[in-house]
Amino acid sequence: MLRGDLIYNPSAGRFPSGILAERAADVLRGYGWHIDLYQTENGEHATRLARRAADQGKDGLFVVGGDGSVNLAVRGLVGSQTALGVLPGGTANVFAQELGLPGLTWTRLMALEESAHRLGGGTVQRIDVGQLGGLPFLLWSGVGMDAFVIHRIEPRKRWEKHFSVAAYAASSVWHAQSWRGINLNVIADGKEVHGHYLVAIMSNISLYAGGLARLSPDAVLDDGIIDLWLMEGDTLGDAIQRAWDVIAGRHIESHAVHCIPFHHLVLESDVPLYVQVDAEPVENDQRSLVVNVLPKALKVLVPQDPPRRLFVDESLR
Repeated sequence: MLRGDLIYNPSAGRFPSGILAERAADVLRGYGWHIDLYQTENGEHATRLARRAADQGKDGLFVVGGDGSVNLAVRGLVGSQTALGVLPGGTANVFAQELGLPGLTWTRLMALEESAHRLGGGTVQRIDVGQLGGLPFLLWSGVGMDAFVIHRIEPRKRWEKHFSVAAYAASSVWHAQSWRGINLNVIADGKEVHGHYLVAIMSNISLYAGGLARLSPDAVLDDGIIDLWLMEGDTLGDAIQRAWDVIAGRHIESHAVHCIPFHHLVLESDVPLYVQVDAEPVENDQRSLVVNVLPKALKVLVPQDPPRRLFVDESLR
């Protein structure tokens, strides 16, 4: 019998998660898992529970929550033999979208059970993890405008998440009005570039902007590479144009957008950098940051039928 823990964040997303977590656990038990449930008290508690599951040699740690909750669990799992199972109960659930797992909505209240079925019949795959200043990330890390906006919006109350897309977009535009870009010196695997940019995004996956856009359309999860995206500009108009280009997929051909794949990255500025990790604000007072790739550092449960090619060698699945 497989041994696993299931943790859930009662404050994540738009729906009370306790009873939904119980139902998902029952589904996993039907696939041969012995599941113990734990409610997280705060972010540090989630990381401690994940680390305890790894130390106890559990086969899996299932997380009911959004991308922020998943990131907190990853901090305790990186480098271990315990596989992460994502049961999307947050607002955007971008990593779950990347895997093709359904998120909770008012019209899809059985989504956690659907995801549990798909993970119960899935496989385990090792994926890369990014690391910024010692903090791991699955999705992206960023400095500049996206981090500046996230620092002003997050955390949101549960009632605000019911109006997530429209309210988040409106608030982002409102706060972006005052952003004028940053000067960056970038050293990516020894290659050095300088410029003035709206934002620098280090993307470990394909999706971006709550899953509305494919920033790195050909990204795979186990190639040991992260994409650095540098977007030029210094006005709200530039920001709106870059955002529209990304959503429409035109950023790939834009002369104002640059992509640099890397294994090791140094970012330097003349001011302390606003930082986000997996769309969560990170306090920072440094003008220089280091980003690394941790190749295949995390085990993840993956459905048998992801929406696109996610791995370098699909035959290993």
